[in-house]
Amino acid sequence: MSVRVRMAPSPTGFLHIGGVRTFLFNWLFARQQGGQNLLRIENTDTSREVAEAVDHIQSSLSWLGIGWDEEPTFQLDRMDDCRRVAEQLVADGKAYEDEGAIRFRMPDEGVTAWEDVVRGRVEVANETIEDLVLVRSDGRPTYNFASPMEDVWDGITHVIRGDDHISNTPKQINVIRAFGGEVPTYAHVPSIFGADGKKLSKRHGAVGVDEFQRAGYLPEALVNFLALLGWAPDGETTIMSRDELVERFDLYRVSPSPAQFDYAKLDWMNGVYLRALPPGEFAHRLILWLGEQGYDWDAELVRRAAPLVQEKIAKFADFPSFAGFLFHDVEADADGDAAVVLAAREALAEVDPFTAEAIESALRGVLEQLDLKPRQGFQPIRVAVTGSTVSPGLFESIELLGRETTLRRLSAAAGAP
Repeated sequence: MSVRVRMAPSPTGFLHIGGVRTFLFNWLFARQQGGQNLLRIENTDTSREVAEAVDHIQSSLSWLGIGWDEEPTFQLDRMDDCRRVAEQLVADGKAYEDEGAIRFRMPDEGVTAWEDVVRGRVEVANETIEDLVLVRSDGRPTYNFASPMEDVWDGITHVIRGDDHISNTPKQINVIRAFGGEVPTYAHVPSIFGADGKKLSKRHGAVGVDEFQRAGYLPEALVNFLALLGWAPDGETTIMSRDELVERFDLYRVSPSPAQFDYAKLDWMNGVYLRALPPGEFAHRLILWLGEQGYDWDAELVRRAAPLVQEKIAKFADFPSFAGFLFHDVEADADGDAAVVLAAREALAEVDPFTAEAIESALRGVLEQLDLKPRQGFQPIRVAVTGSTVSPGLFESIELLGRETTLRRLSAAAGAP
């Protein structure tokens, strides 16, 4: 039988990065096995549904390149089917009515067990499992009834989901068996924790796909990073293309231990991906990101600045603070050395052509004239023209700023008219 898995988010808000990691494991497993990956919106709890959440889920997954193979389905569309099954279970003596609701009659003795791909054999004493509400008194089926029924109807072979669902699994297995359906293989993947050992949440930093997108991470880098949260092909390889991830992914190598979300490692990995981009593509994607974030900056100047920052920044969101001085005024400051700033202004006023090479030659002449080492002399000039002690290459930055802006900033910093 061909592998069929499903991603089943609830439309109750933003798409959490932990859920995305689980979706990714489903997608990788399906692609690696030549199977199918379905998208199901689990919206039985309509009171919690967020208006644009469904579109947001699909756009977030699409941005990451995590696709699905059939039209998305919605649990609400199968409510009548669920109610008919519940009524049949009552007729068969496997369920009963209780104050307007329908409850499933769980077995009282023995255990419900399954071989979990990630966690090994799991056994739950049946006496600890309470009778499950299948259909509420208002006629709406519950998640623990609708979800396993859809798994049966959709022919799902493997249910890959977070380990917070382990407590639901024995209930769902018993429902499927009572219906006479084929029980899928279960794989409960580990939770994602922050550095403090607690489940990843907003107190640790960004946790929604939108936040990572706004921060300027590349989707391919984020996918690579997420794939390694709880799984590794060999314990050594870190940078892998999407195709390589598909080829090497092994569900049986997923660890049951919690995975730690290391933001510093993500920044490092994203930087590797940024530096690997062809210069033209790097500039193009930087321009697009700036536009999406509302920066109305000259695209041609961004394109010219791109080579100066490609080796320096870890994510696109670093660009505005690192190179924003090219697009807006800075606070005048000579960094405590007005003399060198004024001398630089006089030298640069005579430079022609105003190129990085000529600028470097002129400024090194200033330092030689004032008997200053590069670190002593270039720093006040850098602060004066960029407003920061950290910037792209000084000479290339001055060339991009142009003579007029550079001289104006140097004059202001030195307190000269």
